[in-house]
Amino acid sequence: MAKVEFLNEESFKEKVFNYEKNKDWKFEGDVPCMIDFYADWCQPCKMVAPILDELQDEYGDTIKIYKVNTESERNLAGMFGIQSIPSLLFVPKEGQPQMAVGALPKESFEKAISDVLGVEKPA
Repeated sequence: MAKVEFLNEESFKEKVFNYEKNKDWKFEGDVPCMIDFYADWCQPCKMVAPILDELQDEYGDTIKIYKVNTESERNLAGMFGIQSIPSLLFVPKEGQPQMAVGALPKESFEKAISDVLGVEKPA
């Protein structure tokens, strides 16, 4: 069972984007990913969490879902200009990432995974 993974600055540079090495966006991962910028006190974030767990489970190895705690990882949150949470960054294998803000319903995530990440749900 695939699990949602929590990132700090070090693991972010390794798995998503090494901003110390690259000025321009360069995705380090081997499958598209979603990054949930959240905080423990945020009610809408708590609503999104089980949906993300479900999605990671359903999509398995075709995508990775990461979480970044904006309280402990202020640097990362600042780098992406996170103003409100939850903010979700959809990162395709090729091309620029896209940000969605707010507690979206599962269908919206599935649509973004299909449209932005180019990944269909495995049968």
